[in-house]
Amino acid sequence: MDDQYKKHWENVYETKAPEQMSWTQEIPQTSLDFIHSLNLPKTAKIIDIGGGESKLVDFLLEEGYVNITVLDISSKAIEKTKNRLGKRAAKIKWIVSNILDFKPEETFEFWHDRATFHFLTTEEQIKRYVETASSSVTNYITLGTFSTKGPEKCSGLEIKQYSKEKLWDLWNKDFKKVRCLEEMHTTPFNTKQHFLFCCFKKKNL
Repeated sequence: MDDQYKKHWENVYETKAPEQMSWTQEIPQTSLDFIHSLNLPKTAKIIDIGGGESKLVDFLLEEGYVNITVLDISSKAIEKTKNRLGKRAAKIKWIVSNILDFKPEETFEFWHDRATFHFLTTEEQIKRYVETASSSVTNYITLGTFSTKGPEKCSGLEIKQYSKEKLWDLWNKDFKKVRCLEEMHTTPFNTKQHFLFCCFKKKNL
């Protein structure tokens, strides 16, 4: 299954331009707003899960953040982003991995995911993700998922929709809720997708 999943995403990034992908954002404003609201120092260790071709990394570099990691299952997506960034790509730590196989060797002050979590559809997958994030996040986690008003599939794959309550139930053991908001994302081809964003703070803070 994991191999098929990787093949799927390699094929997507091999054959499609960003403007052909529903999740593409020219400016990841909601993600940036969450980061700004937390007043993270520029030295904060930030990881973007499923960062692929996301432009969040461009903005973080522009704003002077110096400890950025981008993880994606697709080596093709990361290759494209490295090419886009040019010399600046050397400032980023790149990890090609399925999130379910990821074993962090360091901790992160801010964990961001707008791309991956809703593709995990079994209890075992979700549990493994939550355990990985909970053990490696020291400060904050921000998740962007499809809401209960969002699509039921994305990129031809089944996804899991979330309400605020359902998402909170998964994270309340180790985290406190900072805030949640709903957002209507306009795709590059002018359709609408309903997202839910939640930010959680580690309880020991």
